[in-house]
Amino acid sequence: MSNSRIEQIIEEIEDYIDTCKGPLLGSGEKIIVNRERIEELLRELRMKTPEEIKRYQKVLANKDAILADAQKKAQAIVAQANLQNQEMVNEHEIMQQAYEQANQVIETATVQAQEILNNATRDANEIRLGAIAYTDERLADLQDMIQRMVDTSNVRYEAMMNNFQDFYATITSNRAELAPQPETLPAETPEGQ
Repeated sequence: MSNSRIEQIIEEIEDYIDTCKGPLLGSGEKIIVNRERIEELLRELRMKTPEEIKRYQKVLANKDAILADAQKKAQAIVAQANLQNQEMVNEHEIMQQAYEQANQVIETATVQAQEILNNATRDANEIRLGAIAYTDERLADLQDMIQRMVDTSNVRYEAMMNNFQDFYATITSNRAELAPQPETLPAETPEGQ
């Protein structure tokens, strides 16, 4: 089975993040991303997620069709057995034998029909649970990636604000050094002394 479009988009996001470069003289953990590119990939991911769910719903609907077909075949087997039973009952000399054979056919048909229904129901449940688990895994991957992006952005923002505080302190210090100091005036002497 080929990768779904959701998986492809997640791989594209991971590949894109791998190609992003970090800021100059920054640590290897930080990168700079093109906001439009990452938003474009996330938009496509949001649009494709409902398509994946619809695809799994079609698979489940197909299983329902298989189940309905199995029920129809089982009913046909039972109807055929009943028809054979009726024909045998109509013949007086083999009435007892026909009755026993018809019961065996009905019993066999019922067992086969139940087995078909059980298998179809089990398969449908496995596919449904698989679809739910797959979708949850993809959403967990996306959630983790977005959390990492938020954490990285917060760290960058904090570092930028610290740099601005340092610049502000340096500018304030430089201005204080440039400003002329007021001259100290001699204390006034009281008149008449």
